[in-house]
Amino acid sequence: MLGDGRAVTRRFLLKEDGVGITFSDIRIKTGEGKQLCYKNHVETNYVIEGEGMLEDLDTGKKYDLKPGTLYVLDKHDRHRFICKTPMRMVCVFTPPLVGGETHDKDGAYPAAKP
Repeated sequence: MLGDGRAVTRRFLLKEDGVGITFSDIRIKTGEGKQLCYKNHVETNYVIEGEGMLEDLDTGKKYDLKPGTLYVLDKHDRHRFICKTPMRMVCVFTPPLVGGETHDKDGAYPAAKP
């Protein structure tokens, strides 16, 4: 499990599992998140509990998030995630993560090594 005081992430599938994705269960406290931009990965999230908002920092467009919402960040989108209530989501990253990555100064995870 990984956590930064605002979110707790349980990563179930990693690169070593050989299935080509990372599958995670994420629980996030209310509040505004930092700017993120997954320049080395595609991120897919499915909201299970809670409400929030995703803001595209390049267009200014905002998307409401609630249970049943699925969203994909497939263009290395610069974004900010805001939790209106505590949230729980499942998340898939491709290429898969190794397991201990943390966000860099740009809000990304490092590129996967062969």
